[in-house]
Amino acid sequence: MSLVNITNIKIEDNPTLFLSPYQMEITFECIEPLQDDLEFKLIYVGSADNSLQDQELESVLVGPVPVGVNKFTLAADPPKPESMAPEDILGVTVIIVACAYKGEEFVRVGYYVNNEYLDEELKENPPATVQYDKLHRNILAEKPRVTRFNIKW
Repeated sequence: MSLVNITNIKIEDNPTLFLSPYQMEITFECIEPLQDDLEFKLIYVGSADNSLQDQELESVLVGPVPVGVNKFTLAADPPKPESMAPEDILGVTVIIVACAYKGEEFVRVGYYVNNEYLDEELKENPPATVQYDKLHRNILAEKPRVTRFNIKW
């Protein structure tokens, strides 16, 4: 049984430009006192074929955590395009909100993200070099994938 349950993640400013910061309001419930902080991470999956291209956009410690409902805002810079293969930037990818206690991940919430040009001409004829100032991201916030792991609390 998990002592912490994420009850809501509200994605702010969505859809938006690819290079805009991420901002999420995370609400969670704690049912027993915790000795240590919770660690929340936001991870951008840079390539479905190569986990070395994943980027940890932010990692924050939250605590002390009182029993009851808690809420905070997780803000992160966008991914660094220079760390990704150009062919992996356009299209669908994933962001992951992961939470760990004492170094053990107990929940992972994944969202599909679509990176595309809104301009029809750029959609049909993408430029050889990605124009980041015209690229938009849309996080499919209504359909998160939640994975839970049993840990020793």
